[in-house]
Order: sequence, then structure tokens, then C-alpha cells
Amino acid sequence: MVLEYAEGGNFNNYLDKNYENFDWFNGLKVLTNIIKGLSEIHQKQMVHRDFHVGNILFIKTLTYSYSYDPHKYDACISDMGLCKKIDDINDTSIYGVMPYVAPEVLRGKTYTQAADVYSFGMIMYVVATGQQPFIDCAHDGVLALSIYNEIRPEINEKIIPKCYVDLMKRCWDSNPDNRPNSIEINELINLFYYSLDQQFEKKFMSFNHFTNE
Repeated sequence: MVLEYAEGGNFNNYLDKNYENFDWFNGLKVLTNIIKGLSEIHQKQMVHRDFHVGNILFIKTLTYSYSYDPHKYDACISDMGLCKKIDDINDTSIYGVMPYVAPEVLRGKTYTQAADVYSFGMIMYVVATGQQPFIDCAHDGVLALSIYNEIRPEINEKIIPKCYVDLMKRCWDSNPDNRPNSIEINELINLFYYSLDQQFEKKFMSFNHFTNE
């Protein structure tokens, strides 16, 4: 097996080096890559089960270049070791990084595609804020109980477009049945990125940088 070298590192490494110049369209471009990959996994009737920013790698590509970076990278999902077919998942073990683990999994339910969607909502949070969810919390039983009790990372809705916040909140809804599937998310993230509607584009352009107050 030949593995492609992830020159850009994982998402954590990449943000540490580039977040100062990471604008909305760069962030949305990354999300289009990630949700495309997740949709492909889900269309194969599989669940990733270990979905977080540490497993998002940046691969050099010849098709795209960020405006602030002389290199060209696309984001891709890695670490498929825990990925399984839906019908083959029958254990209730908890995998992954706690802030990205869906509340129903913390309750002892099996992983589903909706649990991956919850994790994607947390990745959206990282893109929008440059911070890990629950950054000041220990990954322990107290945090697990908080997630179970519908506590979510704090967001400043004054600096994040409402349409983005609404989708993020749908993804991390406590009820997995209320979460959008990866196909719908893929359509919405691409709509956000390509800004097909002029009014929609203005919503994002008014938020020039994620960290501006």
C-alpha cells in the first residue's frame, strides 16, 4: 500500500500556522473537501466513528491554491481504521476525541452516520473560531455529562453568519434524528462556498475574518 504524504499536516497543525490569514472562503473551501469525503463514506453505507480535526489531513494538490499560501492543499479524511459498515456495528465502545463524540454514543448507543454528522458540527466550530470545542475542559466524565445534558461550545453569533450557525447547531442537535444527513450538508456548504445568491454572499463578506469582534 502506498500512502500519500500529507505535506500540510493535520488540521490542528495547519490552523496553528495559517489561521491569522484564514478567511471565510478558505474555511468554507476546507469544509467542502471534508463534507465531500464524509458524503462518500456515508454513500458506501459506512460510519467513520473517529471523526475529528486530528484526522483531517492537508494533501498537496495541483488544482487549488489558497491566496495566502504558496503551496496547494486539499483537506482529506484520514484514519479509517475504525470505519465500519452500518450493519457491522454492534458494539457500544466509545472511540475518538470526547468533544467530537455524539451524546447518544456517550449514553451507550452505537455509532451511526448521524454521530459522524455531530462530529462535523464540531469541525465547523473549529473552522469558525480557530479553537477546539470545550478547549478549557478536561476530557472526563464531567464533560461527558455536560455534552449529554445538551451543553455545547460557546459561540459568538455576532461574528459568525446566522446561516452558518444554524447549520452547525442542526449538526450538533442532541437528537440524532434532527440532524441533517451528509448529502444535505454537502449541498449547503457548497452553496455557502460558491455564494450563488448575492444576498447570501453579502452575509459572509460582512464577516471579513473569523476572529474580528
